[in-house]
Amino acid sequence: MTIGTFIVLLVLAVVVVMTIRRLARDKKAGRSSCGCGCSHCAMADKCHQK
Repeated sequence: MTIGTFIVLLVLAVVVVMTIRRLARDKKAGRSSCGCGCSHCAMADKCHQK
């Protein structure tokens, strides 16, 4: 493995980990990850259970 390949893989791994962390924090805070309203979403009852 060359140093260039290693750096690219490292950057991609960091991006994936940060994305997963962000999604987990948003879910804990009750925010939607899609960024739109839930009024017409077929999965609204699955995302925001009461």
